[in-house]
Amino acid sequence: MTKIRNLSMALVAAAAFTVAGASSHAADIKVGAASNVGGMIVFVAQGKGFFAKHGLNAKVVVRNTGSALTKSLRAGEIDFAPAAFTNLPVALEKGIKLRGVVGYLGGHFNAPASDTNVGIIARPGTGISSVKDLKGKKVGVAFGTTGDLYLQEVLKKNGLSKNDLKRINVRPPSHVSTLDSGGVDAMVLWEPNVTKALDKVKGSKLILRGGGHVCFCAGMHGQPDVVYKDRKRTQAFVDAMAEAAHYLRDPKNAKEVAEIGSRYVRGMNADLVARTTKHVIYDARIGGGTAAAFKASVKLLIAQKKMKKPYDPAKYLDTSFIDSTIKRHPEWFSDMK
Repeated sequence: MTKIRNLSMALVAAAAFTVAGASSHAADIKVGAASNVGGMIVFVAQGKGFFAKHGLNAKVVVRNTGSALTKSLRAGEIDFAPAAFTNLPVALEKGIKLRGVVGYLGGHFNAPASDTNVGIIARPGTGISSVKDLKGKKVGVAFGTTGDLYLQEVLKKNGLSKNDLKRINVRPPSHVSTLDSGGVDAMVLWEPNVTKALDKVKGSKLILRGGGHVCFCAGMHGQPDVVYKDRKRTQAFVDAMAEAAHYLRDPKNAKEVAEIGSRYVRGMNADLVARTTKHVIYDARIGGGTAAAFKASVKLLIAQKKMKKPYDPAKYLDTSFIDSTIKRHPEWFSDMK
């Protein structure tokens, strides 16, 4: 009996040594994510241990906005971060050097427009029941965001412009409270605020959700010296993101995914996470469709005079890492079109 006990203790010690050894050789990495359900691939990769599985000692850094993430990236506080296609090209044209290596948010791999997580909600008693009814009304939106671009595209397709209404700059953390207090007649929001607003503002009405007007999309990128200094680490990061995205999309994991999201996104419980993530597309792939979505966003930005000329997406996108992942692990993409 004593021999068996000693053997068991030896095996436990050996296992502990092996884990400690693996951990000591793990590559450190700092991954940025936005403080909303858009960052769920990152949160699942950390929460389910996919980063660790692929040999990474990851630290997830959460910021409230894309601009804050870009600032932290440039300062070297994080290695990889996301940015929306509807504002990233502006920064690229101004000279920031970045290489996108894996998908983060949106259906850009298959379509140039993907905006099912964006919506316009009207307060009760405003007489707003369609986009055209926004004329002359106070409409809240965060200036310079994808939501702002979405609003302007929707207005244009309905024969209106931003000058036909009173457009009010409202930052995302105040979207729901401003709509609830009557500070605006309608608000342009994205998840989880769309669902939050419909819950909180009694009698409010969803005027429009999505519609294929813009690409509410983002990829994960890093500065070239970080991406290519340790290609093995970058490949491990892409692999972990892809496996996490597959896990996240599987309906049988919905309960655990919702619980993970509630730990990372402030002000959200598991039920709210579950009700909002169904409106979001999580796809780690990047490719020709991604380039088309990028070009479509650039075209809109040029029309709005935010950019001067087209920007070649090949200067930003590097598909080599995700292509390797797809070749080695086709099972992680078998549920995707």
